Amino acid sequence: MNSNEVDRKRHRRFERVVSVFHKDMYRYAAWLCRDPGIAEEVVQEALFRAWKSLDALREDDAAKSWLLTIVRRENARYFERKRLETVDIDGLSPAQSAMLSATDDSELNELRRAIYRLDDDYREPLVLQVLMGHSTKEIAELMGIQQGAVLTRLHRARIKLKEEAEKEAAI
Repeated sequence: MNSNEVDRKRHRRFERVVSVFHKDMYRYAAWLCRDPGIAEEVVQEALFRAWKSLDALREDDAAKSWLLTIVRRENARYFERKRLETVDIDGLSPAQSAMLSATDDSELNELRRAIYRLDDDYREPLVLQVLMGHSTKEIAELMGIQQGAVLTRLHRARIKLKEEAEKEAAI
């Protein structure tokens, strides 16, 4: 097989097993970094890394978990090398301060805040299951932990969210 045929075969495999998960990769990246622009950068870098290491993917059925692992690692790399711009909120005008606290749906926003307050160890498996639809087995593979640990973290995350909801209801 000449090099052009090898390249075409590799490109077809990439299209078949990787590109179909682009939306899942973006949704996961957007959840991780909470910024659509950064999520796009993370996904582009993850796709580049996936292309470079496509031969490391032994089974095409494992592509989704493999790609989401690359996204998670690329997100970490992004924030290791980037120094994000900060804004001094002490100097904001009253109108600007009000914009920071404006909400459309207070219950939904409170739930989001409660989820974001969870430790990463609890938040990540919860989001992977509830928002991304992954099984506990897939989450275990993505996070590199045992399935029992995933179940424990999911259980504890739900308990913590329930406690937060009860605190809010008592106020």
